[in-house]
Amino acid sequence: MELATKHGVILEKTERPFEELGVLNPAIYQNGNTVHMFYRAAKKGNFSTIGYCRLEGPTTVVERNTEPIFVPEYIYEIHGVEDPRITKIEDLYYLTYVTYDGINASGAFAISKDLKKFKKKGIITPRFILNEFTNYIRKHLHNPSVAKILAFNIERNYPLTETLKEKLYVWDKNVVLFPKKINGKFVALHRLFPSIQIFSFEKKKDLTEDFWKDYLKNLPDHIVMEPKYEHETSHIGPGAPPVETADGWLLIYHSAERREKGLVYHACAALLDLKDPQKVLGRLKIPIITPTEYYERHGYINYVVFPTGTAIFDDLIYIYYGAADDKIAVASLNFNNLLNELKNNPHESTN
Repeated sequence: MELATKHGVILEKTERPFEELGVLNPAIYQNGNTVHMFYRAAKKGNFSTIGYCRLEGPTTVVERNTEPIFVPEYIYEIHGVEDPRITKIEDLYYLTYVTYDGINASGAFAISKDLKKFKKKGIITPRFILNEFTNYIRKHLHNPSVAKILAFNIERNYPLTETLKEKLYVWDKNVVLFPKKINGKFVALHRLFPSIQIFSFEKKKDLTEDFWKDYLKNLPDHIVMEPKYEHETSHIGPGAPPVETADGWLLIYHSAERREKGLVYHACAALLDLKDPQKVLGRLKIPIITPTEYYERHGYINYVVFPTGTAIFDDLIYIYYGAADDKIAVASLNFNNLLNELKNNPHESTN
C-alpha cells in the first residue's frame, strides 16, 4: 500500500482574535477547480467558530474571510461550533458540526443554498443524561464496544458530582452525511466512542426521543465498524463525507492509537456497500496518513492527523486534515490505486 504524498500546511492561524489559537479540521466542498473550505477556528480559551477560505486547485488559497462565517448562538454551543463537514444533497448544502457547551458535545447541522448563509437546524444526535443512557444500553453491556461507550463518558468527568450527573449528556461526535439519500432517506455516520455507527431519517423531526431510545436499545445493530488494528487501539470515528464510486462508498476515517505518551491520530480508509452502507466491503490494515512530519507532531495537541474533507483532481484524491490541532494540511493518493487496495483487503462486516 502506497502512503499518501504530503503537500504540507496550506492554512495557519493568524493574529486575528477568532483564530489566534489555531485553525483545524476543515469541511471541504469542491466545485470544479474551486475548493470551498470551512474550517474550525479557535481563539484563546479554546472557544471555536467556523472560518472560510477559498482555494483554486487543491492547495492554493485565493480568498480568506477576516471574520468567522458561523458562530455559536445557542446555550448548547456556547463554548464552540467545532469540526465541520459539508455535503450537498439535492439542491441544498448540509453543514454538520459539533456543538460544545463546555461539558457536552453533540452533533448538529445547518443548511445553506449558497454556502454564504447557513440556517441552523439543531442537534440531531441522542441527548440523554448518563443515567438514562445507561438504562437504554444496559442489556448490551456485555458487548465490549457498548461497555466502552459508558466507561468513556463516565471517565471523562470523573469524579461525578450529583449536580454534574444531571447536566452530563452522552458525547456523540463526528456526524457525517452521505452526499445522497439512500432508499429515500438521509443517512449519517456518527461516533459514540469508540466505534462508528449509522442512522437514517426522512426528516429532522423524525429524530425524536423515542427514535433514539429504540436506537440505543438495539445499539449493536447500528455499529458499522469497531476498532480493529494496532493503529486503532483507542477509537475510530467518521472523517470526511463518503465519496461515491462504482465500487462502493469510499470512507476516509480517523483512528486513535494509544501510546505511552498519549494518543496518536491517523487517517484511514474503508469501502462501504453502495446500497447498504452498513456493510463494510474493504478496510485497509494500515493508515494512509500518519503523523511523521514536524507540523503533524508538534502543535496544540501533538501527533494528530484528523481528516475531515476530500477533493478529487485528475486521478488524485486530496485529503484535508487538521495537523497537530492547530493548522490545516493536505495529502494526496492515486484514487484508483486506493480503491484497488481496498478491494484487495476485504473486510468481514460485524453484521
